[in-house]
Amino acid sequence: MSATQSFNTDLLRFLDASPTPFHAVEAMQEILLAAGFEGLDERDEWQLKPGGRYFLVRNGSSLIAFCCGSDNLLQRGWRMVGAHTDSPNLKVKPSPELHRHDYFQLGVEVYGGALLNPWFDRDLGLAGRVNYENSNGELSSALINIARPVGLIPSLAIHLDREANNNHSVNPQKDLPVVLLQSADKQDFRVLLAAEMAAQGVSDVASVLDYELSFYDCQKAALVGWNSDFIASARLDNLLSCFIGIQALLASDKESHTILVCNDHEEVGSQSAVGAQGPMLESVLRRIAGDEVSLQRTMANSMMISADNAHGIHPNFSDRHDANHGPLLNAGPVIKNNANQRYATNSDTSSLFRQLCASQSVAVQSFVVRSDMACGSTVGPLTAAAIGVKTLDVGVPTFAMHSIRELAGSQDAYNLAKVLSAFYGLAALGVAN
Repeated sequence: MSATQSFNTDLLRFLDASPTPFHAVEAMQEILLAAGFEGLDERDEWQLKPGGRYFLVRNGSSLIAFCCGSDNLLQRGWRMVGAHTDSPNLKVKPSPELHRHDYFQLGVEVYGGALLNPWFDRDLGLAGRVNYENSNGELSSALINIARPVGLIPSLAIHLDREANNNHSVNPQKDLPVVLLQSADKQDFRVLLAAEMAAQGVSDVASVLDYELSFYDCQKAALVGWNSDFIASARLDNLLSCFIGIQALLASDKESHTILVCNDHEEVGSQSAVGAQGPMLESVLRRIAGDEVSLQRTMANSMMISADNAHGIHPNFSDRHDANHGPLLNAGPVIKNNANQRYATNSDTSSLFRQLCASQSVAVQSFVVRSDMACGSTVGPLTAAAIGVKTLDVGVPTFAMHSIRELAGSQDAYNLAKVLSAFYGLAALGVAN
């Protein structure tokens, strides 16, 4: 098995294990612990050691992992990679029960900018965090993953909507309630949930108090295409970058001071206690640096690469791209540019990345949105503004971003991991402050 094949095998396994940000962080913790990283608690006083490798988790959905290198931190600075753990999905409402014509359905709320039409006629599992009271009256929580198809959103037959192929908009309130079962009796979702938790080994549930649960596509991640040119999966945006980042971090050398930050809530603006617009990363950096002056001196020698998927040029819709900036799948990572700072890339940081790609014999591409279209954004500008660090936005080119099933090239993730590993090992940036 080649290095790329081995990488992709582990990537597919990670994607399948991560139906929600909670599960993604749990999977990343397992990878880090197996590699010798030590878990930290923000409530404790930290005793960090040169050569030490650590991680911490906040809310169960955001993670920061870092390595304390042997070189002088003030002179070398941090090499940071940022990604996000969340993806657009359908979240179960707090009081979701709908009983109509002897069908039991759950009302859902759309999280993020989901492409909604692909959610119809899919086998849907259900996963997330459940908070409950145990038999002793204590509060507790558990992650659950109902990986079997427990729900679906049936399309309306074309015979009843003759214009469906010409003009079909989706009303999230009316069209997306998920069919769970058929019964003339009233059902209580929390009671069903408690029974499912008991079946999964969480037996001491006196009552379910609340939950953060999302439906997801049961179809597993896979290599697809005649020659297995592509990876198809849910949540490639942005679990792909989380996995790439963690593999690059594991390969970093002992001299470097390296950080991987994977924030939740990017798809809804990042403004939360665990989002990139919140204080999580800055608070950790302050604790590592020790004092304000050391923090500012270290930051001046540091750089962040924000890794989030880029829009590959779609062969059926090539007119949606600027003709000179249409990234191809399996043709290298993409530098994301925007004159209005929707991406944090500048010529210093992009030039450094081009050098790194050349050092690893990896091709590199550029993306700029059409001048007559609005541009998306990611955690790069938010992090740059929050902590004042030089930043670059890059990503793996992708089709069908924000669909229930996205598509990326089977060579690109491994190649970006090679480049990020080289970035982690840089002794000097060679770019302006």
